[in-house]
Amino acid sequence: MTHFPRIVLAGLSGGSGKTFVSVGLCRALSRRGLKVAPFKKGPDYIDASWLSHAALRTACNLDPFLLPRETITALFQEKAARADISVIEGNRGLFDGKDREGTCSTAELARQLEAPVILVLDATKMTRTAAAVVAGCRAFEPGLNLAGVILNRTAGERHRHILKDCIEGLAGVPVLGSLPKMSDNPIPERHMGLVSDQEHAGREAALDAIAEIVERWVDVDRVVDAARCVSEPAPAGPVPWPKPVVATEGTQDGPVIGYVFDAALWFYYPENLEALERAGAQLVKLSLLSDEPWPELHGLYLGGGFPETQAAGLAANAAVREHVRGLAASGLPIYAECGGFMYLCEGLHLNQDGRDQWHALAGVFPISTRLCARPQGLGYVEAQVELENPFHPLGAHITGHEFHYSACTEPSPPADMPPLALKMLRGRGMINGRDGLLLDRTFAAYSHIHALGTPHWAPAFVRAAQSFRSGR
Repeated sequence: MTHFPRIVLAGLSGGSGKTFVSVGLCRALSRRGLKVAPFKKGPDYIDASWLSHAALRTACNLDPFLLPRETITALFQEKAARADISVIEGNRGLFDGKDREGTCSTAELARQLEAPVILVLDATKMTRTAAAVVAGCRAFEPGLNLAGVILNRTAGERHRHILKDCIEGLAGVPVLGSLPKMSDNPIPERHMGLVSDQEHAGREAALDAIAEIVERWVDVDRVVDAARCVSEPAPAGPVPWPKPVVATEGTQDGPVIGYVFDAALWFYYPENLEALERAGAQLVKLSLLSDEPWPELHGLYLGGGFPETQAAGLAANAAVREHVRGLAASGLPIYAECGGFMYLCEGLHLNQDGRDQWHALAGVFPISTRLCARPQGLGYVEAQVELENPFHPLGAHITGHEFHYSACTEPSPPADMPPLALKMLRGRGMINGRDGLLLDRTFAAYSHIHALGTPHWAPAFVRAAQSFRSGR
């Protein structure tokens, strides 16, 4: 049985510095020669991608809303078994969940994994009050193992000394590090959080710089000791990966499903891609920005991302836009999420420097999207499937999440609007409480799903791709 050394890094709110510490710790530990398994709690692609590069291993998302409890435990143990230490970055505040009870919070995940928690605390203009905050967190919910505190944005040596004395003496929790105020963040932020690692030219230098800051100001050895001072968990069952779909008669290999992975679209849970492969698909990586020709496809997966930052390049590549429109017209099964949905629209309206700009896109759907200044959809979603489609069975209950600054515009006349397959039970969706545009075999939604929380999706996608290949 593996011991699974593990630690959860949490904050009091977003912006506390937990991502900075998590990324720096992962890179610092990997530079010491340790095999680090990175995890991100909650529905997040950007932080998870930075963690992956920092740890030199693909990060895994653990979300109590999207995944059943037994799946989370199994997935964690499967990934952690290959590592020397697991670093789990929380999201939002330590006790923040989807309701008053804190359901699906970072604290809940820590208890489920029997993992000690290190609280990253923004200590700006605080001294003794910090001890009260830490003491409150320690006692707020039973079963939480608060193993230490890492202070952030401290003002100087005297400030750090007072904070450490108060927190350890009055709250009884060890201070494992104290980061100073920093004028420049090696990883800048923008409207959806950190700048994408796909667009950060100095990514490796930034990660090494963060690691050096963490090594200097955090007692990394004591953090490792806290991660190793854990009980041995009960063995979990296997991860419920899909079984292979029966191959179409007369073929030996599975259908080819392309997925776009470039600077415009790259939001994919690794488990979604793995589930498609385990269900029998052959995956090929594609780009909407490159002139490189695409192979023959039997299905196409368009994830989320930042089409707004690459709008000019997407519009300029008319050949790929026309090719995608032709694939949709041919009946190819296409599944698109958020940014992928935006690409399938007629175009994107942007306002830059006070000027309206229009960028033509694939034109599969007779609608457009507009980037707004504020989020148009944010948080967990639940939906009911009300129309037959290739990917979700009629009547199925879908859980997922949405995070988008764009809004879609209804066509004129409104009768031209394609049908929407999903009735939103929680969340906003596209229009009038609905999501999931459906046109022939193309399905596009603002909602993101996780394949292990929506187990019918990958096998259905592969079956649809096989059917398309057989039909040709």
